[in-house]
Amino acid sequence: MSAQAVTLLAGGVAAGLVAGAATCTATQGGLLMGLADGRHGRDRALVGWFLAGRLVSYTLAGALLGLLGSAVSLPPQARAALLVAAGLTVAGFAVRLLRRGHGACAAPEPAAPSRYRAPLLGAATVLLPCGVTLSVEMLAISSGSPLAGAAAMAGFVAGTAPAFALLGYVLRRVSRTRLARLAGVVALAAGLWTAGSGISLGGWAATAATPAPAPVAAAEPGAVPSVTVWATREGYRPAMVEARAGEPVDVVFKLLDRGCTGTVVIGGRDVSVPATVRLPPQPPGLLRYVCGMGMYAGFINFS
Repeated sequence: MSAQAVTLLAGGVAAGLVAGAATCTATQGGLLMGLADGRHGRDRALVGWFLAGRLVSYTLAGALLGLLGSAVSLPPQARAALLVAAGLTVAGFAVRLLRRGHGACAAPEPAAPSRYRAPLLGAATVLLPCGVTLSVEMLAISSGSPLAGAAAMAGFVAGTAPAFALLGYVLRRVSRTRLARLAGVVALAAGLWTAGSGISLGGWAATAATPAPAPVAAAEPGAVPSVTVWATREGYRPAMVEARAGEPVDVVFKLLDRGCTGTVVIGGRDVSVPATVRLPPQPPGLLRYVCGMGMYAGFINFS
């Protein structure tokens, strides 16, 4: 293995352990909920197969990203549709768990699950990336090497594996108790939140007063008036900045904390922060931008 691949593997593990565990289990843990009902949840091997499917899909995705670069990365609108679909799927799992919990005393023993269900659910998590995943994908793209890209993504999965294993253990315990109803409520909320993030990322709930963004371009700072936005773990600060309508403006995105806000979607494309984005003259009104997962939004008020 090359030095670059070893470095990216270590970096992926560190990103998974330090930053990705909480965000990815929150975003993708709902798919693991699909195994936590009846006999399915009592089979600890299923969690292992779930993690194995996740490792395979992420490693293959990393290899493709390293080989083909940004040509295989999903545009924001496609990610938004996948988020909505995944959120609704998680909500369906939650409703099923709630129904089982309601009639747990009289419910018959469920049939044995398909042997492919756990690894397929694990593999499907690659379609539902958390904020930190996007940063690791950027590393895989910039590596220009299938081996290095695969190493970065595999390392990230390894770093997040302990958190998923712990979540699987909790779900196995919960699925056999009355806490299953509480777990179902939490999963339902997570599913709806995920679907809402997809709607936000796609801009499908934007108000009519928001003008359609004009194409954006990278720019050297200092040529035109600028506004500065800081990307933090809690969102963009300030949440709204002022700019003059009818004139070009540079939006200077600075990175304070690593997280979802490290990738911003503005003008219909992804931009890796830190970056300076030049907007052409805009009409009066609000221009909305969001993080790469649709969880945090910011506004530019053109007046």
